[in-house]
Amino acid sequence: MCIEYDGSSYYGWQRQKKVTTVQETLEKSISKIANHSVDLFCAGRTDKGVHSTGQIVHFETNTNRNTNAWTQGVNSNLPNSIAVLWVKKVPEEFHARFSAIARRYRYVIYNYSMRPAILNQGLVHCYYPLNIHRMQYSSKCLLGENDFSAFCGANCQSNNFNRNIIHLNIMRLGYYVIIDIKANAFLYHMVRNIVGNLIDIGIGKKPESWMKILLSSRNRIFGCATAKAQGLYLVEVDYPSHFCLPKLSTGPLFLQQINKID
Repeated sequence: MCIEYDGSSYYGWQRQKKVTTVQETLEKSISKIANHSVDLFCAGRTDKGVHSTGQIVHFETNTNRNTNAWTQGVNSNLPNSIAVLWVKKVPEEFHARFSAIARRYRYVIYNYSMRPAILNQGLVHCYYPLNIHRMQYSSKCLLGENDFSAFCGANCQSNNFNRNIIHLNIMRLGYYVIIDIKANAFLYHMVRNIVGNLIDIGIGKKPESWMKILLSSRNRIFGCATAKAQGLYLVEVDYPSHFCLPKLSTGPLFLQQINKID
């Protein structure tokens, strides 16, 4: 199942006590259509305020319904901030998290002197001009497999800090600056920490060599501030081709309406 959600009103993906999460909300809706309780597994556990246009989840059920009935039925029980995009039956060996071979995120910055009133929970405002050429040049050292200890959040529980960044592209569409990054997997807060440092490079607060210096340090304490959550979107998850999962246009939708950037 592929879902999109506006994360601004949720305390992240993962089910927690006394707060509203995407997982809990979606599980309740699916359980009504399945006629039994379900446990969801996702490709990437997004944090509080982070959005998705391509989150993949799976669950087990013996309930026999066609894909349209699942999609329409679950959506009819969901709030407007969550939507099912497609449903597909998969083999038993499929796992939304462990079968994934890559994740892709986009970070959206509104780069203008005045703050926006529209979509302000779906982007981050930066009023200093961003030099995307400086940002792109400095990010080259991050490509490929590296130790990303310097970009891991304080509560990171990973024992292995090596990750393989497949692409990291920075583009401008009018007043929007989009940072598009894809890797085999990400550490806790890794994308937002990369973005925070790129922003400081883009406004001239840090030199173009900063990313290489920070990466080599393997120490988060030297890094810039973590970028805010509301600009971040999980936009795509890749799986081996034999699962034959549908492919959608890369979001978020309001960027597609400005210009095609795939």
